[in-house]
Amino acid sequence: MIRNNDYTIRTMTRCEIDLAVEWAAQEGWNPGLADSTCFHRADPEGFLIGLADNEPVAVISVVRYGTSFAFLGFYIVHPDHRGKGYGLAIWNEGLSGLEGRTVGLDGVVAQQDNYRRSGFELAWRNIRYMGYGGGVCQTDRGIVPLSEVPLDEVVAYDRPFFPDDRRDFIECWINAPGHRSLGFVDGNGLSGYGVIRPCRKGYKIGPLFADSSEIADLLFCALKSELPDTEQLFLDIPEVNPAAAALSLVKRHEMSVVFETARMYKGTPPELPTERLFGITTFELG
Repeated sequence: MIRNNDYTIRTMTRCEIDLAVEWAAQEGWNPGLADSTCFHRADPEGFLIGLADNEPVAVISVVRYGTSFAFLGFYIVHPDHRGKGYGLAIWNEGLSGLEGRTVGLDGVVAQQDNYRRSGFELAWRNIRYMGYGGGVCQTDRGIVPLSEVPLDEVVAYDRPFFPDDRRDFIECWINAPGHRSLGFVDGNGLSGYGVIRPCRKGYKIGPLFADSSEIADLLFCALKSELPDTEQLFLDIPEVNPAAAALSLVKRHEMSVVFETARMYKGTPPELPTERLFGITTFELG
């Protein structure tokens, strides 16, 4: 904790994570309705708040996974308090607790130069696509509720897609209120899974991991088909996913680009199977 005459930085309480999510909504980030609970589950000590004269003025998340990785997000200074140094102070405090770890973030593209000054390097862009729910989808006996798959198998399948262990987060994420989780099971076991969740505006699918573009499309279609065709739907695809896979998915479902972020890493960047990564989990926690 940092404390001086008028500025204190400390770990957030559980309720203060709700405040950070609300600020994110005001910034237009469109968080999920149950995000706070699972974010807290990932790392209860990983959320910092800055207070000036006991008033919240800045927030940041520095969520640690296992022993080797962390993800930085929720870097927000309240609009009434920008330009006073509160943001830089909480940024430095957050990074100071992550020494020895590779750190990732999804930042707005315009801030890349600022992140580089702290040692972050661009890995790829994430592109947010927007479409609508509904549609008639091919049924496939391989698609099952993820609750029918043992948690250990889900965690094992998820593991290559993330730099370190996130079992606690995944257990919460696939079971959170309002979330619907589907898996694709074949002769080799689990070969893909996806989660859809309600957000302040529409729904987001994430993660969407699959062994092939065909399985990804089956899961995507099954997840979106239960929504009304007037409901907005968002999917965040790494640009480094081969164009034929990523673009055919969004073209078939008439999705359009609405936003992008820069995935950046400080430290040794992880080697991830991006050719099987059709939708990242969240911009906030990786």
